[in-house]
Amino acid sequence: MLASGEHEPRRFESGNDLTPQLLVERVKAATADWKHDVLSIGFPGAVDANGPRAEPGNLGIGWKRFDFSRAFDKPVRVLNDAAMQALGGYDGGRMLFLGLGTGLGSALVTEHVVVPLELGCLRYDAGETLFDRLGAAGLDRHGQAPWLSAVTQVTTMLREAFAADYILLGGGNASRVVPLPRGARCGGNEDAFTGGFRLWEEIVEPHDRRSSSAWRVVR
Repeated sequence: MLASGEHEPRRFESGNDLTPQLLVERVKAATADWKHDVLSIGFPGAVDANGPRAEPGNLGIGWKRFDFSRAFDKPVRVLNDAAMQALGGYDGGRMLFLGLGTGLGSALVTEHVVVPLELGCLRYDAGETLFDRLGAAGLDRHGQAPWLSAVTQVTTMLREAFAADYILLGGGNASRVVPLPRGARCGGNEDAFTGGFRLWEEIVEPHDRRSSSAWRVVR
């Protein structure tokens, strides 16, 4: 958690028993002394215009269609966590984001448009998807050198396929990609905070839930 104007993030441990109501309670308790008008939430799963589209695999239940604006009593915008990190690390042009964490997050950002992707479901070989091969389990199973080789191969292929000017590598394992593939940059989980703030850029009326953002998210 981070608020604009603050410098030190706050956090609490989540887990597979975390429900949205419990999240709201813990966020309110942890940020009681912070003043804010609106919220952005990065969600580890598919999101549409009505919020989480399905239950996540690594949290509790009750997320689908949960009314965060009502629970927080403030305007809330929910975005897939990989897309939010991509938005925060965007530096112009046509950018493809790959999040190397538990699995593989992905998004395309160009011309103030954010397109969440699900590239992890693409097949890597006969037995593994990109999610399996580039995620944390693939790193543990194959080891650093083969994993890095796969990251380089896939990054190069996807950059060409999406005609991207550059690829931003994020997620907890991005720092392990040394050397970086050609045309790739290294970001980090902290980019998600910038992405959350950017979701509210150029708001017409900050306290109106009908306000529009400068960034368009393709659902």
